Amino acid sequence: MPSTKVYNMAGEAVEELELSEQVFGVIPNVSVLHQVVTAQLVNRRQGNASTKTRSEVSGGGRKPYKQKGTGNARQGSIRAPQYRHGGVVWGPRPHPYHHDVPKKMRRLAIRSALSDKVANESLIVVNELGLESPSTKGMLKLLAQLPAAGKRVLMMLPQRDENVVLSTRNIPLAKVQHVASINVIELLKHDYVIMPVKTVRWLELVFGEGLSAEAATARITEEAGTTAATGSETLAVEPLIAPAVGETLPLVPSPSEDGETPSASSTDSEA
Repeated sequence: MPSTKVYNMAGEAVEELELSEQVFGVIPNVSVLHQVVTAQLVNRRQGNASTKTRSEVSGGGRKPYKQKGTGNARQGSIRAPQYRHGGVVWGPRPHPYHHDVPKKMRRLAIRSALSDKVANESLIVVNELGLESPSTKGMLKLLAQLPAAGKRVLMMLPQRDENVVLSTRNIPLAKVQHVASINVIELLKHDYVIMPVKTVRWLELVFGEGLSAEAATARITEEAGTTAATGSETLAVEPLIAPAVGETLPLVPSPSEDGETPSASSTDSEA
């Protein structure tokens, strides 16, 4: 079973966390990763490039000179393709770019990317990830204490934290996103992925046990509330919230989709 170290805010390893074999221990499927990444990039294209044919270019309604007697080749319009400012032959026309990938393949791509991060020790799990106030200097100090210093990092949060978002937006090598916006391109583009333990649990529930995003969020909130109530101290547990405006939900498994729990041979992204 795969495992990883859990760090505190000071960059010290405090414990060892066992990860789900079904989500973080699969053999990466390179062909599926390539197909999903290609589909996501293609689906981003707007497909609005356009050129004008000779019939769409303004002007050229008059024959430039008479048919015979000039010694020149016969011409019918100065908007013919061989003329400057004439129409374009076989130029691009607006059309949709779209590539569908089965849901199970997208989910397999997510699990493959996460498993690759674990295998290469590029997954950094922290017990908590947050700042008391927005501070770019504080975020740089936090990143410098973790093993990902000087690398491109992707921080995945189980809930939106404005202090973390504001502290990171001026750091070129760091990006913050909600865990529900997980996608293959972002996972592969960044050298390290930093996530709290709650995010790991959310991924295991969604991509391992087949829960929906809402059910996984509710489960984690319930577990956190139970832990806080049974602990020696009563902790204030902030409920998980949905992604903010502009953050997209991934294609996550749901029991009503195919009637079975996704296995290691099936996955996401979203694009």
